[in-house]
Amino acid sequence: HFITALRQPALLDVIEATLRDGTPRQSRYLTNDGRQDTTFRVSCRPLPLADGMGALVVFEDVTQFEQAGQMRRDFVANVSHELRTPLTALMGFIETLKGPARNDPVARDRFLGIMETEAGRMNRLVGDLLSLSRVEADERVRPTERLDLGGLVLSTVHGLAPLAHEAGVQVETDLPPPFEMTGDADQLRQVLTNLLENAIKYSGRGSQVTVRISPPRYEPRVRAEGVTLEVEDSGPGIDPIHLPRLTERFYRVDSHRSREMGGTGLGLAIVKHIVNRHRGRLQVDSTLGRGSCFKVVLPV
Repeated sequence: HFITALRQPALLDVIEATLRDGTPRQSRYLTNDGRQDTTFRVSCRPLPLADGMGALVVFEDVTQFEQAGQMRRDFVANVSHELRTPLTALMGFIETLKGPARNDPVARDRFLGIMETEAGRMNRLVGDLLSLSRVEADERVRPTERLDLGGLVLSTVHGLAPLAHEAGVQVETDLPPPFEMTGDADQLRQVLTNLLENAIKYSGRGSQVTVRISPPRYEPRVRAEGVTLEVEDSGPGIDPIHLPRLTERFYRVDSHRSREMGGTGLGLAIVKHIVNRHRGRLQVDSTLGRGSCFKVVLPV
């Protein structure tokens, strides 16, 4: 009997009502497939039978739609939260400057400095959101231009030299002879910049960051000839509990420290989508107290 198989009262009420009056109805059925919660949209229709009225019950799996909807809601909530903090600070300082601190030059200069920092934080967040949107829009279109990945690494490292010097971090490179590969130069520079900036900011003063590229060879993970780009640091490492979620939007291992460093929580999400567009693979290896290594496998 269907009551013994479908043990959710709302669905049973729908089936019994349709059997009773022959009116089509809809309901939802929630269950678990052993790996995740699943959601079914259930349609119940009357089905005339030789010995009375039956019901045809159709289960449509809408789990992916539910998950997508939840992701959108979480995304809006996260963006609102990230923008609310600097906006609240800006509004508070503006009110103070219009009132008690109107004629206090020292307080005015201090508040304007904080306001500049908060405005910069919002600007970085909006910039990363736009970058993420563009990358997601292009994800299905494979890049076609040819580029020198080693040259891209050297120019990126040179551009970040002032940041490394200020942080007291030594950046080394280990590159093979020059070769060309297919890729989007601007996006791969963004991958390098995000990974290097994270390594420099969070590895700590006195640590070393190494950017390494393997020579082109057959890579089983992309089922083609490819290279592995590694950004390795000798910093404090990442707790394994965080590794599966590192590329989620707005996920931070240490949210307070990340905000202090100017992070938006979107850098690794952007990296993931760029790597996906290049049909590559992203792997993170890290041991607490021994540093982290971000590996990007790219077909050539």
